[in-house]
Amino acid sequence: MNWVRFAVAVLAGAGLTLPAATVAKITYSKEVAPILNRRCVECHRAGEAAPMVFTSYKDVRPWAKAVREAVLSRKMPPWLADPHIGKFANDRRLTQAEMDTITAWVDAGAPEGDARDLPPPPEHVTGWGIGKPDVVIDMGADFEVPAGGVVPYKYFTVETGLKEDVWIEAAECRPDKRGVVHHMIVFIQDPKEGALAGTGGNLLVGWAPGDPPMNYAPGTAKLLRVGAKLRFQLHYTPNGKPATDRSYVGFRLAKQPPQYRALTGRAINFAFKIPPNEASHEVRASWTAREDVRLTSLMPHMHVRGKDFKYTVVYPDGREEVLLSVPGYNFNWQLSYTLAEPLTLAKGTRIDCVAHFDNSANNKANPDPSQEVKWGDQTWEEMMIGWFNYTVLPPQVQPTGAGTE
Repeated sequence: MNWVRFAVAVLAGAGLTLPAATVAKITYSKEVAPILNRRCVECHRAGEAAPMVFTSYKDVRPWAKAVREAVLSRKMPPWLADPHIGKFANDRRLTQAEMDTITAWVDAGAPEGDARDLPPPPEHVTGWGIGKPDVVIDMGADFEVPAGGVVPYKYFTVETGLKEDVWIEAAECRPDKRGVVHHMIVFIQDPKEGALAGTGGNLLVGWAPGDPPMNYAPGTAKLLRVGAKLRFQLHYTPNGKPATDRSYVGFRLAKQPPQYRALTGRAINFAFKIPPNEASHEVRASWTAREDVRLTSLMPHMHVRGKDFKYTVVYPDGREEVLLSVPGYNFNWQLSYTLAEPLTLAKGTRIDCVAHFDNSANNKANPDPSQEVKWGDQTWEEMMIGWFNYTVLPPQVQPTGAGTE
């Protein structure tokens, strides 16, 4: 625990207070700016998803109390996984020391401190989180977003224009008009592998507020063949002003064939029916490995009635292991969870996904609790997909399409 915060707690318990001069030693320049740079500036900077920027004291100071409340409630940075289950390389949660530092700083009046104590600003490539892409492809047409109303999901299918097969080592979606794009997903439609029915194809990369670009580990890449098409899915949320959007995706290409081929699988259930006024309807789905694979990340997906989601691995010997539990699913944060270490799953291992949906009036996001709800693309319908990324050997020693279903 941060020593200042600890002292505050001890003295408060004894009916005393910490001298103001001691608390004031925590400043934005020396202690708080490094935390914001590590944890917040990725999104809270010009041109990114967050509605305010935190790149200078002038930017942060008006939001100091709001930052404290968001930190103490763990509303920010967004992270929905149960902290007692699994370890994740992209865990965004603040440490207790970081939380205590921010709290003590705000309690002391949010002093700026000496500008000479400021850390170097983090390096960000303007407009891209993956660095300069080798290929940029837009959705092929402008879309006029109205000022109001509900816009059904929009789909745009485009040719890649590639002259040869390529290996993608990093990919990033870039919404053109972030103020009206709730999320976007880009799928690969490869005629040599077939589309994944009802999901648009092989998932390449997605974007939603708080979700980082796709950067594969060294030696790992996703195959994009000549002749494959990209299918863009856009969820628009009108904000009171009309807008013209032409979102795009960028790739960074591997310079040589990788050691491992990255694939995206899913445990999916199309057949569920959520009864009216049901507060906790359970839906299950499973996927079984047809070969040895290395599991790298997980991304649960439901719509506004989604309540919770859990991934469990069932090994061939019957042993079970819970990999991820999201007890408070939130459609507004389409987060993925990268395992701290890839998990090897032997052929025959099963991934079981269990989700619950709240179709009751107690769910404030529920558009109509009186309706039975079935599978569908639109937000007033529902989905149950346990997406996950994994790797296999590349196609030179791998049957075409293996592991993609």
